[in-house]
This record gives sequence, structure tokens and C-alpha cells, in this order.
Amino acid sequence: MSRSSRRTPRGTQAPASLHRDLARRHENQIVSPAPTMGHAWGVRFVGLLLILLLSATANEALAQRAHSGSRCLGTPSKGRLENGVQLPARGANYRTYGQVPWRLGRTYVHEDVRAAVLEAYAALETSQVGHVFVYGETGFFEGGPFEPHRTHQNGLSVDFMVPVRKGAAPAQLPTTPGNRFGYGVHFDRLGRSGGLAIDFEAVAAHLAELRRAAEQRGMRIEKVIFAPELRRRLRGTTRWGEIRDLPFTKKRVWVRHDEHYHVDFATSCAPLT
Repeated sequence: MSRSSRRTPRGTQAPASLHRDLARRHENQIVSPAPTMGHAWGVRFVGLLLILLLSATANEALAQRAHSGSRCLGTPSKGRLENGVQLPARGANYRTYGQVPWRLGRTYVHEDVRAAVLEAYAALETSQVGHVFVYGETGFFEGGPFEPHRTHQNGLSVDFMVPVRKGAAPAQLPTTPGNRFGYGVHFDRLGRSGGLAIDFEAVAAHLAELRRAAEQRGMRIEKVIFAPELRRRLRGTTRWGEIRDLPFTKKRVWVRHDEHYHVDFATSCAPLT
């Protein structure tokens, strides 16, 4: 997480205590059930939410201000970002994982990553009718340490929540404070969670469009993290041939990625000094 001394634009930085609370709500997401909010947390959360809502106009104005171009430095695991841009809170077929973390400034990326993400969503409007895709955490305006993640430091990392179905119909993964804004939802080896099931066709289509959009902008996908037992279910999907050679991680990582897939993009970045 950004140090308190880090310079950030007005409107993007909320109290450090709320960042820590949000980070704690992501911890131990592999085995622990989604926590229930106690009265004390609820009162604190509502109070801080009101503060954030009052700053909404300033934050939105910041996102629309004149932009001088993004610059990434270092790597996703040790880097920073200059002139990051924020993903929109919502669009025709996508939305952020939560208004609170969005207003906390946890959804900034490199400008080319933003363009690729939005172009992919636009392409999915016709091929995945009915789906509203949900993106998760990305990073801060100036990058740097981003708790509880080990990467997301230079504007090239994006978490995408899994698209789901309820029966035969497209649905949305629930993202609320009570389930850690979606990160506390857990899927079994078959991709099921309660009445929801991962739509693997939609996952494959999304990755294929992200790859296409990235390559058109001179980038590439450097890494995809998705639980191995779920990744195998992408085989046989309509667009598997377009993504089969993507650099999926082969081994389990420190957090089981079942409710989201993590994508690292690659572009020319300056060395971190």
C-alpha cells in the first residue's frame, strides 16, 4: 500500500485506516468464509463511506482531467506508475467490483491497459450478450506497494472477476463488503458456488479479446493466473484455440484464484531507480 508520505492527487486517497480495513478483508481468502460485519465495523464503514461519497465530484473530475501520458517503471512486483488513469466505474456491459474501493483509488492502470480493457469489453457486447463483466483491483494512481497483493505495482496488472451463470441465464458475481467485494466468494473444482456457475465460454472469450486488444496496442499478455483445476475447463471452449498458448501459471500461487483471474500485461517500461 502507498506510504502515507506518497504524493497523491486530491480526491484519490482515503484515510489509511480504511485501506488497511479493505486489505484485511482480502486476507486468508482461500480458506476462511466471508466474514459478517460487526456493529463497530458497520458504524465505522458507514461513516467513512459518507466521507467518500462527499468527495465523489472531486474524484470524478480528477479522472477526466487533462492527461499527459502514462509511464510504467519496473515490474508488476516491484515498480511504480506515472500518470495512471482510472478504469470507469461502469459501462454498457461491465462495472467495477465496488464503488467504495473505486473511490479509494484502487482501480488505476497504465493508459494502454485501460484502452485494451475497454476495447475487449466493447467486443464482448455482441459475442457475450447479457453478461455484465466485473473487474477487480488494479493499483494506485502512482503504483507502488498495493496490499494485500504482491504485484499490481506498475499499472499493468488487472484482476477480473469470473463471469457467471445462474442456471442458463447470465448473472453477476455478487460483490459486497460482506464478501470482500467478491474476493470472498469461493468456487469448487467444477466452478460452482451455491446457485452460481462460472461461464467458461465467457472467460475464454474475454481472454481472447484482451489478447487481441493488447496486441493491437503493441502490448502482450505476460501472465494469466487462474486456479489450475478451473483453467483446465477452458479447454474445449469455442475460443480455446485463441488462448491455449497464453502464459498461464502452471503451479498454484499464494492465493487460489477461483473467483477471479489475474492478468499481467507487458509493454516497454523504464527501469525503477
